[in-house]
Amino acid sequence: MPRSLHAEELSSVTLRVASFRGMDSTLLPATGLADFPYKVEFSEFNSGNLIAQAINADAVDLGEWSEIPLAFIAASGARVKVVAAVDGPTTNQAVIVPANSPARSFVDLKNRKIGYIRSTTAHYFLIRMLAKVGLTLADITPVPLGMSQGLAALKSGSIDAWATYGYVIPMLVGDGAARILESAENILSGHYFIGANPVRLPDPAFRLAAADYLNRLGKAYALLTQNKEKWAKVISPVIQIPEDIVLSDLKAQNHPYHMRPWTETDIQSAQAVVDTFIEQRIIVTRPDLKSVFSNDLAPLLKG
Repeated sequence: MPRSLHAEELSSVTLRVASFRGMDSTLLPATGLADFPYKVEFSEFNSGNLIAQAINADAVDLGEWSEIPLAFIAASGARVKVVAAVDGPTTNQAVIVPANSPARSFVDLKNRKIGYIRSTTAHYFLIRMLAKVGLTLADITPVPLGMSQGLAALKSGSIDAWATYGYVIPMLVGDGAARILESAENILSGHYFIGANPVRLPDPAFRLAAADYLNRLGKAYALLTQNKEKWAKVISPVIQIPEDIVLSDLKAQNHPYHMRPWTETDIQSAQAVVDTFIEQRIIVTRPDLKSVFSNDLAPLLKG
């Protein structure tokens, strides 16, 4: 926080922050970085597209998502601004099938029911994986499902495969209920974005509080990257996944989390994602991605 900024100037600021389970609302207290000189109200979400919708509705002020929700945000003209970027892992993103499935490649899923989480990385990498074997969404029965719905559908056998992400993958694989058909590790860029509520960005106190919050989160990532045993111990009871599975997953991450200002390269990478959805006629017109990005917090970020 800038030296000229006094805590009393921020005492009236409330940041409404979107957090995935086991992320911000868990990591900041665990690293001793939750002594905010402003109020923070956390709300829990399980997908970036829902966070973007919440910001657009003026229900949340800060939240994180990948390039894929960004494509739909820009295309819809949503009231959201990207103020920072996060480099992160692309592990634990995959299409999984029941353990007893006869499918050995995507060709085997032609005409089959595949669940996916709409407007997320799962939506994107499913399209890319199908394209690699000469298929499109028209060659399967795509079933848009939320996280809990997808889990239930895979377990019940009502879908033949599921494009998903997160700790549900090692949990299902560890239980012997599913296996990974194809990982998205080398499909996704690892670029994630911090979105902010543009209604509040003109307020200097909000900008200072938001930047301070993001700098704290960046520091939390750095501290826990150096101590993944602590990271696993802290989040295991929160996400209700055995500690050994969480630790194994954390150690397998191919890139550490790193908070930073966004760059032109981030926009170019996101544009490639937009173009994929345009080719599939899921997004109709090419949006002006750059208009979604804001430099309002850049001078205050330590990344």
